[in-house]
Amino acid sequence: MVSSLLANVDVLLGFAILILTIFYRFQVPPVLGFLVTGMLIGPYGLGILNGGQNELNADLGVIFLLFTIGVDLSLKELWKMKKALFLGGTLQILLTTFLVLILCSSLGFSSATSAFIGFLISLSSTAIVLKVLQDRNEVYTQHGKTSLAILIFQDLAIVPLILITPLLAGDSLNFEGSLSTVFLKGSLVILVFILSAKFLIPYIFYHVGRTGNKELFLVSVVFICLSTALFTSSIGLSLALGAFLAGIVISGSQYSQQAMGNIVPLRDMFMSFFFVSVGMLLNIGYLLDHLSILILASIALIIIKSIAGVTITFLLGYPLRTAILTGFALSQVGEFSFVLSRLGVEYSLMTEDTYQAFLAVSIITMGVTPFLINSSYKPIDFLVTKVSETTNGMKLIHGLYSKPIKEEEQAEPEMKDHLIIVGFGFSGRTVSKAAKAAGIPYIIVEANPETVAQEKQKGENIHYGDATFEVVLEHSGVKNARVLIIGISDSNATGKIVEIAKKLNPNICIIAKVRDLQEMKRLNSLGADEIIPEEYETSVEIFVRVLEKYLVPREDIEKLVNDVRANGYRMLRKLSGNTCGDSEFNIKDGLPGVDIQVLKVEDGSSFDGKALADLNFRTKHGVTVLSVRRGSDLIYTPEGNFILHAKDACILLGKPEDLCNIRRFFESIRG
Repeated sequence: MVSSLLANVDVLLGFAILILTIFYRFQVPPVLGFLVTGMLIGPYGLGILNGGQNELNADLGVIFLLFTIGVDLSLKELWKMKKALFLGGTLQILLTTFLVLILCSSLGFSSATSAFIGFLISLSSTAIVLKVLQDRNEVYTQHGKTSLAILIFQDLAIVPLILITPLLAGDSLNFEGSLSTVFLKGSLVILVFILSAKFLIPYIFYHVGRTGNKELFLVSVVFICLSTALFTSSIGLSLALGAFLAGIVISGSQYSQQAMGNIVPLRDMFMSFFFVSVGMLLNIGYLLDHLSILILASIALIIIKSIAGVTITFLLGYPLRTAILTGFALSQVGEFSFVLSRLGVEYSLMTEDTYQAFLAVSIITMGVTPFLINSSYKPIDFLVTKVSETTNGMKLIHGLYSKPIKEEEQAEPEMKDHLIIVGFGFSGRTVSKAAKAAGIPYIIVEANPETVAQEKQKGENIHYGDATFEVVLEHSGVKNARVLIIGISDSNATGKIVEIAKKLNPNICIIAKVRDLQEMKRLNSLGADEIIPEEYETSVEIFVRVLEKYLVPREDIEKLVNDVRANGYRMLRKLSGNTCGDSEFNIKDGLPGVDIQVLKVEDGSSFDGKALADLNFRTKHGVTVLSVRRGSDLIYTPEGNFILHAKDACILLGKPEDLCNIRRFFESIRG
């Protein structure tokens, strides 16, 4: 056995590097890598280390983890997700615990043990789910945001669950006395932390910050974190609770971001030790001897948690597809369950066999989660399609609080030549504001019932529904629409919407937002006309900021950006395999260096009240007027006697530099 602390850490890190490198190649989350490392080097594996040698590092990992959660807790952000966060999170934990309690009680466990196991299983893995959603670019999808809100609540719920655990520990305890003791201790903690938040913490950080010494600031943060953890531990409460409350105190100060930046590297390091220590506790022999039973238990756990997640999300009013995807995302056991399980062993709420079974089942569910989520989309879409064909299927598809489509159709006037916006996130809001300012008729389709209710009260033309279904797109008038904007982050749903829209209206122009360039090829093949990759537009914006810092004239910047966009998107279309340009003439491809822009005649412009023949755009400015939009009317190829008025929007063809030069004549009177 290796005895020295330094050698222990060295061996642990060496094996972790090897295993995490292998896991990275197979896209397996790092959490599982640390658990496997512990299994390999622990007393039940190669026997290089024993669990007790890593106990201090594991405790520090839990302390720093709870501390960073407290620091990162933004009450404003949490309030925006209040329904999914508080109501959804509470109901998810209660329903999962209730289902597990019934199952465990039927298997012969005591009520206290059954409830405790329910608490353990109700928590899911924020680290694994978030990693999978990030890899799929689905963090900001409806199911991604709902899953994240419930996961955040579960992370916060670990604090009251830690406090409740001792109360479940035995019937011999005086329950009333325990409650009064907890109340007194809680009051003392609250008083101390209120005074600390108001006087002590600001005083310490003010004087430490004045020195400008980063090392001193780091030491101060660690000192406050450990001191508060020891304080709560000294009065009989948990170390983790003190660390969490310390984070809450700092989160309300101006030093929160600096504290977070300092503590995160320490948290990640010690949390890796924590997961390794959990892996050391798993008896590999027990796992192999009971493998079939543990696999069945893992399947049962996944089913129970999926049912609970689907039920709660559906009750919140979200569409069926969102509910099922959220349920699958929450179907594993989380890393905080390991923190809580250690208390269960300490208070004899779990036997050694039960604890080993819990560890094995937890690791199995965490291991299959990435594969389960990634392979679930096609079966879920198939199931949702089949449900939609039943008698009351569309009511299930769109959620409990959706109005019947027929009722809305009777109230909705027929629209033609309009714009359809799918998704009312940042992109959808921006496009709707622009459409409203330009007088373009539009309709919004959104799958979040809360957003729809709020925006309808503001008078927005928004309708609730999942745009991946024909009936929803038909209700939005897709057959008569001119343009469809898809501003959601779900790449699978985006592809399905493109396919359905093109089938219903082959002439509609579809503009879709994608996260990265890899999604462009598939959307092009499905029929999307314009694809805006966010990472590409971000690089263009960075390019603009760089040029501004080097004092490049604004007109030159606009010319360069126009060239970048014209050439770049043409290049990206070729990279994505879109070959329609080979058989059809395209202005930008067929006439290199030529662009199209729309410029509005502003009040006071020298063009206001002038005929096109008098202005002689082609000779004087090198551009051609293709058409003019006046209000809702579009005048194609206007003749020379056509008189321009203020607010007219001219569609111009010309070189980017000529289009840039003529802009000032539209804006104001110039020579």
